[in-house]
Parts: sequence; C-alpha cells; structure tokens
Amino acid sequence: LDNVQYSPTRGRFKVYLIDEVHMLSKHSFNALLKTLEEPPPHVKFLLATTDPQKLPVTVLSRCLQFNLKRLPKALIEQRLDQIANDEKIESDARALALLAHAADGSMRDALNLLDQAISFGAGNLKEDEVRTMLGSIGRQSVYRMLELLAQGDAAALMAEIKKLDEQAPDYSSVLDELAAAFKTIAVLQVVPDAADEDPQTLEVLQAIAADMSPEDTQLYYQIALLGRRDLPFAPDPRSGFEMIVLRMLAFRPPEKDQGQAQTPIATPAAKSTPDKKTKAQKQQAPEKEVVEASVITKIDRKSVSSVNGDWPGLIEILPIKGAARQLASNCELLREEGKTFFLRLDERQVHLLTKQQQEKLRQALETHFGEPRKIRIETGNTQKETLAQKKQREADERMQAARDSIDCDPNVQALVQTFGATVQDGSIEPLDGSKEQ
Repeated sequence: LDNVQYSPTRGRFKVYLIDEVHMLSKHSFNALLKTLEEPPPHVKFLLATTDPQKLPVTVLSRCLQFNLKRLPKALIEQRLDQIANDEKIESDARALALLAHAADGSMRDALNLLDQAISFGAGNLKEDEVRTMLGSIGRQSVYRMLELLAQGDAAALMAEIKKLDEQAPDYSSVLDELAAAFKTIAVLQVVPDAADEDPQTLEVLQAIAADMSPEDTQLYYQIALLGRRDLPFAPDPRSGFEMIVLRMLAFRPPEKDQGQAQTPIATPAAKSTPDKKTKAQKQQAPEKEVVEASVITKIDRKSVSSVNGDWPGLIEILPIKGAARQLASNCELLREEGKTFFLRLDERQVHLLTKQQQEKLRQALETHFGEPRKIRIETGNTQKETLAQKKQREADERMQAARDSIDCDPNVQALVQTFGATVQDGSIEPLDGSKEQ
C-alpha cells in the first residue's frame, strides 16, 4: 500500500497479484478496501483464491469476478509433451496421460508431478515408473477385475486382489480406475460412438460391456463411488476394498429366469399332461437335458421345433442375460418361416440392436432348439405387447394397487383428516406379488 501511489518506472501499469487472498486477516482487508474503492489509474489488482466465499462482501462487490475452469486433460497432456520435448526428456504417451489425469485439471499440479516423475525415473518418463510413483495400478489388473465382475466369479476376484496387494497400491486410486472404466462401459452400452478412449482401451472395454448388463454397470459404478467414501473407515485399505467388491456381487440383480422352475416351450400335448409326458420323454431321449436354476427337466428337442407364437414365453427360458435379453424382451414375433424368426424391435429401444447382441440371441435359440436358427430384426412400432412392455405394465399395476391400498387405509385417512397429512408418492413401494399389498 505504501508503493501503490507511485507511478510505474516502466510500463503503463503496476500489477499486484495476491494469491490465496482469502488468507488475509480482517484488518488487512480493511486496509486494502480504501485502495480498492478508489484505485489509482496506473494500478491493477489481481486477487486469486480457491475459496471466494471467504472474502468479505465489501471486497467482492468491488471486483470483477472470473471463475476459472479446470483445464481439459488433453490440453495438459499436450503441454507436458511439449515440455518433455523441449527438455530432451525421453517419455511415452501413456506416462504423460497418467500425469495429466492425476493433475485433475490443474496445470500447476501437473508441472509439480512432472518434476517429481522426472526425478523418480532418473530423467525418463515411463508408464510403469509413473504408476509406481502415483500409487496406481496397471490397466491389465483393472481389466481382469472387470471381467471377473461380469462373470460373477468371487473366488477369482479375491485371488486377483491378493495378487494386486503385492504391488502395495493406493486402493482409492484403484476404485477411481474402476469407476472410470464403468463409466466408459455404460457409454459403450448406450451410445457407443460417444466413448472417448484410445482404440486399444475401447477394444477391451467393448468386450466387457457385451458381457455386463447395463443394470450391473450402473450398480457397480454407484458402489465404487460410495465405497471410495467409506474406504478410510475400513480396518485396513485391502479389507475395505475387498468388501466393496464383494458388495458389488452381493447386490447384483438376480437373473429373471433364476430361482424358479420354468416351463419349457412344447407342443400342446406336452403341456396337457406334463408328468406323464416327462416320463415318456426321459425314455425316448435321456441324453438331452435343459438346466433351469436348480431344476433339471429332460425333454425331447425334436418335439420343441416351434414357439407356437409364444415369443414372451420362449424368452423366459432362453439362456441369455444382459443386453441380449433386453433385446429379445423388446421384440415382438412377426412370423416364423422355417428356421428363421422375423422380429420387430420397439423403435424406442433401437440402441439395443447391435451385432453382438443379435448373435447372442441367435446362439441361445440354437442351444434351445438343438438346431441352427436365424433371426431377422426390423425396427418400428410394435403391434403386440412385448415382454418388456408386459412387465412394465404389471409393475405399474402393482404400484397403482399399492397407492390405492394406502389411500383406502383407515389409519392413513385418519392422519389426513386430523392433521392434514399428505402421502408422498415416492415413499410407496409395492410388495412382492406373493405378499399382501
């Protein structure tokens, strides 16, 4: 403040840059306020802070505010590559990408990390050394865990975590890597063209996305985020991480065709006398078996040669899951000509129509009928109720029945009449169909 009144000895302006200005005391702000109210024409103040809410209103009202955004990862990576080239430092692209990601939008942090990485790597920037410095893990370990999650193999997951622990990783960073991978998988499942990753990463994640249902992906992503918050409260990082992964599998939605006996699609004669027909079929073809959950039913494949127009019934027992099951559930059967099924997909679900899911559906049909089958799928407005629409309708009916049950409840009516209470729709959930609403 003593020198503000004097004109600059060179240049047009004196520029005062005060970093972390929110750290000034109240007395300092008061002393600065007079100069900010009537600054000399040759003076410019730049006040930088990460906590603008801590600045007095009297100071904020006299400033023009600029909210600086985080720098894009690609821009930071480009700048780090330029510095490495100018300094003649040997580097690989993946190492620079890791540093740019760890900087989290801050170029200053990126430069600090670059300086540390150069010292750590004895003048070179290699991916393995940068990962070791940052406490992150190799992509192959992340991909392996994703594959095992898609398969639901808990034993193999525990073995993979045990092997991972030998690297002494930062498990918070591991969860970040998993969450980022789940985000990319979710994009690939819904809008494949919008995925922003290098070709090698996309190739691996596309294969995993085909084996993981969108519901599982969303669940795993949410558990990873919440697990990162809970990780500091675990007895130790590894056990906390193991519980998070086991939680993903424990809350994994069960397949719709598991936990109950299914009725195989058969001829009308087989449906009318199931017990007697089953015995006859066991004698005719004992080597053919259909396994549904824990129930084993033997049937003669040759007698099951047509769906008889019951496409939803067929879907219920087909050995498919994930996006392929959703594709089948949103289709209606137009006709069946020879060994070919002609289907129409609800045009609102056109994102499900991929070559991978069509092939999975075709293979499931071949497995069920025991002979080659083909499918032809067009898109448009479905004329018949699809299985997905049927289940949505039934869910809506159960919800409406639950609302009606609450509205008619005498205790609820008494609360409404006596206290003017209101029922929140979001708090009502229908019970299972086997239970009373």
